[in-house]
This record gives sequence, C-alpha cells and structure tokens, in this order.
Amino acid sequence: MSWYILILAGVFEIGWAIGLEYSDGFSKPLPTLGTVVALIISMLLLAQAVKDLPVGTAYAVWTGIGAVGTASLGIILFDEPATLVRILCIGVIVVGIVGLHFASGGH
Repeated sequence: MSWYILILAGVFEIGWAIGLEYSDGFSKPLPTLGTVVALIISMLLLAQAVKDLPVGTAYAVWTGIGAVGTASLGIILFDEPATLVRILCIGVIVVGIVGLHFASGGH
C-alpha cells in the first residue's frame, strides 16, 4: 500500500510543480491555492509512505515521479523542447524509479 501512496504523492508533486507556472509567481489566487493544496497533500502522502519505505528510496522515487511528470507536461502544456536527449534523460529517470522499486523488494 505504501507504494501506491508514494505514487499518489508523486502525482500531487507534479500538480504543485505545474501549478507554479499557472500561479504566475503566486500572483493569481486560485492557481496559488491549488498549488499550495497540492503541495500539502503531496507532503502528507510522502510522510505516510516513509512510515513503511526507506526514506532515501521514497524521496528519490517521489522526486523522480515529479521530475518525469513535470518535464513531460512541460513539453505538452508549455511547448518546452522535446529533443531526443531530453526524452532519453526522462527515460533514464523512469528506469531509475523502476529500479528502486525492485531493489527495495517492491512491496
């Protein structure tokens, strides 16, 4: 169950990271509120996940999910460059996340 919680925490990390763009430096109230709420939920879920998972593994996976999701959505939503090198680097992060999952026993 902790892995599912951790994945959900990563999804909310993507939400608050993308929310930073929409909040325009916290100058827009509704996007700012959504960003802050997503940040709080992400942290609370991460805190739950580290009750059962090693903190180093959980943090690396959490940030990895956030990095992959935010970089991918940056390409889709904000017309950030989708170069081959960038896509390959995102893929390397995904491999690292999966590797950490299996290295920790995948429970």
